[in-house]
Amino acid sequence: MALLDLSGDVVALTRTICDIPSVSGDEKQLADAVETALRAYPHLEVLRDGDAVVARTNAGRATRVVLAGHLDTVPIADNLPVVEEGDVLRGRGTVDMKAGVAVMLQLAALLEAPRHDVTYVFYDHEEVAARLNGLGRLVRNHPEWLTGDFAILGEPSDGTVEGGCQGTMRVQITVPGVAAHSARSWRGSNAIHSAGAVLDILRAYQPRQPVVDGLQYREGLNAVKIEGGIAGNVIPDRCAVYVNYRFAPDRDVEAAEAHLREVFAGFELEVTDRAPGARPGLDRSAAKEFVELVGRPPQAKLGWTDVSRFAALGIPAVNYGPGDPLLAHTDGEFVPVPEIRAALRNLTTWLS
Repeated sequence: MALLDLSGDVVALTRTICDIPSVSGDEKQLADAVETALRAYPHLEVLRDGDAVVARTNAGRATRVVLAGHLDTVPIADNLPVVEEGDVLRGRGTVDMKAGVAVMLQLAALLEAPRHDVTYVFYDHEEVAARLNGLGRLVRNHPEWLTGDFAILGEPSDGTVEGGCQGTMRVQITVPGVAAHSARSWRGSNAIHSAGAVLDILRAYQPRQPVVDGLQYREGLNAVKIEGGIAGNVIPDRCAVYVNYRFAPDRDVEAAEAHLREVFAGFELEVTDRAPGARPGLDRSAAKEFVELVGRPPQAKLGWTDVSRFAALGIPAVNYGPGDPLLAHTDGEFVPVPEIRAALRNLTTWLS
């Protein structure tokens, strides 16, 4: 089993944990290494569920902060082991999100008496179907492990605090037709042609850009897939347009669905997937202090992250971690070394 040195250089630690392959579903080796390393520190209580590892201080502080990060990555694309090139680490997981995990592991080891009690959560299966998500499993199995007043998810944010997250909803809009031989098309009704009305609605749609708790979000409503037809000589009697709606966190999933049913009134609409957003929670004192320390204006998170799971528990949460999120999942993903050190420095100062 790989051994992790949590008291050494955080950049070296990042390289080590990146070089332990942990594609979703294969996190056990890394989870074992994380658990073993954390159990060496007597100030931490260490708990485990599957391939999720939780470590927490219990110093009786008035507030508790949760720091969370996922251990898994998307599949390797000939980009391991990590290569260090000047001031960057290049390879799978450097951005999403093992640099953030390395920072949290070092914080867990070295901060014996933080001013807030801290719960560190390292979980599995984030990059796959939501039903497999390790943080979701902890919410179901051990919600008491996740209690806190404020949470930070170490997703890459380019070193800027990104508040909350958007909600997401996927719907299938089915347009009916009447089948006929294509040589006698007037005897049928072409469902693909009729689906043009759905596309017209999407082209004309003006997404909202609401300000929520001081941060401006930008919504989106887009067709992401279309299918119809059974043969090259048959007028299609059905066409389905798949639409993804990214909505600001001032709407819950019920309001988002009601909006889509209004926009696509008269069409058959089925919700196939949905996940709520999360408000930024920057009004909490701990959040205000952290944003001030980072020294950059906070931004809205344009996308869905697991901060939503914390919001569902009543815990305001933000995203903060090293690395450009636009590089996540790319074959050439890389993280600047100074961003790793800055994240460690900022979190250490805030928690000390």
